[in-house]
Amino acid sequence: MTAGGAQFVEFVKEQLVALPKLATARFFGGVGISSAGAQFGMVMGGTAYFVVNDETRARYERMGSTCFSYTKGRGRVAVKRYYSVPADVLEDTERLTALARESIQIALATRHETRRRPTRATAAKRPPRRKSQAKSR
Repeated sequence: MTAGGAQFVEFVKEQLVALPKLATARFFGGVGISSAGAQFGMVMGGTAYFVVNDETRARYERMGSTCFSYTKGRGRVAVKRYYSVPADVLEDTERLTALARESIQIALATRHETRRRPTRATAAKRPPRRKSQAKSR
């Protein structure tokens, strides 16, 4: 991370000082932001992003925010879970903290919704596949 990037992360942390147990940690090519163990945001390339859901995404879009995206292979991948925090919101501690609290609740609510691969124990409970099913996969 560049010196400017580190300063921006420190600025965001200072703006969010009212949140409990605020922490940052390296997260892929940037920094993840969490509160009380829930990662609700990240800083990538000098931009802060917060977690959104289907209900809050439209509000972020109306504020002019865009989703986080990155280049992979020959195209761009849009990550609709994270939307940029507008500059005017970053400057307003109260508005930023309110959005962060909302994102924390979303992160907590969706934390366990990730799909997991079946373990051997759960796979063993499934009935065996028929030959026709096994060939079609």
